[in-house]
Amino acid sequence: MRPPVSVPTLSRRAKVVIGSIAVLLVLFTAIGTLTNVYVDYLWFDETGYTEVFWTELQTRALLFAVAGVATGGLTALAVYLAYRFRPAFRPMSLEQQNLERYRQSLEPRRTLVLSAVAVVVGLFAGFTAQGSWETWLTFRNSTPFGDVDPQFGLDLSFFVFEYPFYRLLLSFGFAIVLLALIGSLLTHYVFGGLRLQTPGQKLTGAAMVQLSVLLGLFVALKAVAYWFDRYGLVYSDRGELFSGASYTDVNALLPAKTILVFAAAFCAVAFFANVVVRNFRLPAAALVLLLLSSLVIGVAYPAIVQQFVVRPSANEREADYIERAIASTREAYDLTEVEYTDFAQENTGEDVDTDAALAELRDDDATIPNARLLDPNVLAGTFTARQQIRNVYGFPEKLDIDRYTIDGETRDYVVAVRELDSGSLSENQDTWINRHTVYTHGNGFVAAPANQVVTGQEGGEPNFTSRDLPTTGDIEVEQGRIYYGELIDDYSVVGAPEGADAREFDRPEDGSEGEVNNTYDGEGGVAIGSFFRQLTFAIYYRERNFLLSGAVNDASKVLYVRDPRERVEKAAPFLTVDGDPYPAVIDGRVQWILDGYTTSDAYPYSERMELGEAAQDALTGQGTAALPNEQFNYIRNSVKATVDAYDGTVRLYEWDEDDPVLKAYMAAFPGVIEERSEMSDELISHVRYPEDLFKLQRDVLTRYHVSDPGDFYSQNDRWAVPADPTQDTQTEEAQPPYYILAARPGEPDATFQLTSALNAFRRQNLSAFISASSDPDTYGSIQVLRLPGNTPFRGPQQVQQSFNTNDEVARDLTLFNSEDSQAVFGNLLTLPIGENGLLYVQPLYVEGTGQNSFPLLRKVLVNYGGRVGYADTLSDALDQVFGAGAGDTATDSDDAGTTPDTEEPTPAEPTTPAEPTTPAEPTTPPADGSDTALDQAVADLDAALQRLAEAQRSGDFAAQGQALADLQRAVEAYEAAQGAAAAPATPTG
Repeated sequence: MRPPVSVPTLSRRAKVVIGSIAVLLVLFTAIGTLTNVYVDYLWFDETGYTEVFWTELQTRALLFAVAGVATGGLTALAVYLAYRFRPAFRPMSLEQQNLERYRQSLEPRRTLVLSAVAVVVGLFAGFTAQGSWETWLTFRNSTPFGDVDPQFGLDLSFFVFEYPFYRLLLSFGFAIVLLALIGSLLTHYVFGGLRLQTPGQKLTGAAMVQLSVLLGLFVALKAVAYWFDRYGLVYSDRGELFSGASYTDVNALLPAKTILVFAAAFCAVAFFANVVVRNFRLPAAALVLLLLSSLVIGVAYPAIVQQFVVRPSANEREADYIERAIASTREAYDLTEVEYTDFAQENTGEDVDTDAALAELRDDDATIPNARLLDPNVLAGTFTARQQIRNVYGFPEKLDIDRYTIDGETRDYVVAVRELDSGSLSENQDTWINRHTVYTHGNGFVAAPANQVVTGQEGGEPNFTSRDLPTTGDIEVEQGRIYYGELIDDYSVVGAPEGADAREFDRPEDGSEGEVNNTYDGEGGVAIGSFFRQLTFAIYYRERNFLLSGAVNDASKVLYVRDPRERVEKAAPFLTVDGDPYPAVIDGRVQWILDGYTTSDAYPYSERMELGEAAQDALTGQGTAALPNEQFNYIRNSVKATVDAYDGTVRLYEWDEDDPVLKAYMAAFPGVIEERSEMSDELISHVRYPEDLFKLQRDVLTRYHVSDPGDFYSQNDRWAVPADPTQDTQTEEAQPPYYILAARPGEPDATFQLTSALNAFRRQNLSAFISASSDPDTYGSIQVLRLPGNTPFRGPQQVQQSFNTNDEVARDLTLFNSEDSQAVFGNLLTLPIGENGLLYVQPLYVEGTGQNSFPLLRKVLVNYGGRVGYADTLSDALDQVFGAGAGDTATDSDDAGTTPDTEEPTPAEPTTPAEPTTPAEPTTPPADGSDTALDQAVADLDAALQRLAEAQRSGDFAAQGQALADLQRAVEAYEAAQGAAAAPATPTG
């Protein structure tokens, strides 16, 4: 017999080194963790949301402790009992001789090893459990829905709040028993209680008792799991086309689960009985019976029913369950009050009654006058070029649409705030002092009526009615400084002692190249006047300047977490926040308005979706944030939030007062969410129906607008979200919804609404038009205009194709898409006109290819019933389609917004004025329309485009304006020459 091999020991010096390294690692980890927690607390304390901080922290700590102690403690207890009842004498077989070395190593360290097992297992369990803090809070604060599920007769709160928590408990129960069983088996094996290769008895009596109890507990938990599996059938996907319990689930699987509950309970009793009997034959037989039962009645029988009973007549067998799925899915996505209207039933599609349409256009004083010509997804470059003022400012890639009532008239505006864009700092500006203490904020609110453009010398650009610095215009802004915004992704150190010189760059000084500085005096920010806090932030940001720089003083504050979306997500971590915050001027201050959603993935019978995937469209990631890609099947726009752009104040308002999920969170976080009545009328007037929710709802409506189960099963009336026709046709990304100010069919006045066209499934024809009202009086009302299925109404892509193939449009596209410029199609808007017509309106912009180029509106395209209008203005384009006078109601038919502003905006950087350029007068073509006239017109076009490119490369805005004016005259001369040479082409579909 070989002597046991001893385990080598570490020298005293090695132990000291290893111990020192371990202590340092723990120390640095603890300092970093505590610093992060403390900085978080300071932020919550500054914003007034310490209730959220402490509630979440305490809940996480509670779950961590309970799960950690329970899992680690019970696992360690099982291991200890296995060791405690180890056999005193073991037959010295070869197997036991080989194990002896391990026993000798473990014996002197058994307390340490047992403690390590408990700690490691407990830490893993604790970290896992603390992530489920929302599950515990909603369970503890469960709020009744007031509706019961059709199968079990239980209030829906059981499934949404309670069932997930019970499942969480079961999962931890299984984990504890499995870990205890594994630990016991290993301990019994090492210390001789379990002898696999030794002749005779394989288990000692103590080992048999312990393993029988643990196996009995496992099977007992399985019986409980079978019981809850019955309720889990409401989430079944066996129906393929619908969610929830199907015919097979209710009539085959539900009884099987009930039988398996009793079978598992009998098997558990057999294992517990083995404590006395001490013979594994009975529990083993019971376990085999349970496995066979689960396979036969839990798997095979439902499969047979599904294959031979349901599938041959699934439309009839599943009818009742499809009705449940339709009703529950509509309720879960807040689509129970949708108004369906049969639209254009008298319209024969391509055969347009132009006289009737013309009459409707002339009577229209709500939709056509507000037809939007400015696309907020295109004009960021134009806003930047005309209103950036200085390079440290910037505008987001996607601008926003909002409405304002000025002098009693409500209009929709393209709006943006002039934010600090730290990514635009030049190399010599990018020092710590400049980045964090000088360039600290943006300044100004910019707005342009969405239905107007400026014509004249610098035609085609927005008519900025709120502009410049300080902000002037028809929207009064008292506090225009932007310390919190979408582009600000860094911290700033602000504030200075009383009497000290201001050092924060605020705006250029009027009439000179100097600048006006400012010292922040708002309520936002965390004070860092003490050495301890300066040290805290130096550690947090790993920046020694917090301790060394003179810019950090007793009056200093740190502004951080400055993105409005991130602030709301942090203040209300139980909400999912819409990806598109937008600025609004409320009581003279710029406020960011955001939408917060409560979601759940446990609503019975409702179809599950991937949140991020369902809310994605062609603009996702281009100025709008993507939602997290999490599964859900219930959503409510339950909260409206605001973030003050100056002091960062976050306010949360209860918007959906009937949402049980929100009520549960309000009970968990009392005082965090204010009542809806606290919202001012002015704030409510700027509330919009949220885009992300609308995208989810329109996706659901493509399938669940059908009420008849047979039609739903056959999918013969399914719709689809059209691909964005302005994007690359290969991407097939969904067309985004559009905000418009228009009158709904049957309503006399224009309302602000979010709209989308819907195609027939896998076809390009239009099937429906959906709109959601943002008007305070009718907010949230969804209207669906259903088009007749036997009429081939053109969808967005077909309309875009009709534009692209029109002779005049194609000719101009060839002209615009040159080496020095490119054509940019704006959003294709669908506007219902009267009771029978759909008018498509699309702006066409031209943008230079130079570094400082920006798009300008050049043409407007319309389509009605397949007829195409293409002109410089919407008014002229309508006249082409319907005849003279049709465009009289269009805003651009009069002088509104047609003259450029008298004040010239401040250029982005002071530059030396360029020499004045003499405008090139295009040669007037001869009356006979000879080739000479056409050649001269083409030459003038080329020359104008070249001058435009040169002006854009030099950054000379005055020269750009002159070149654009020359280009406009050259285009007119070119068209006149063509008109003289041949009869004008009739617009066609």
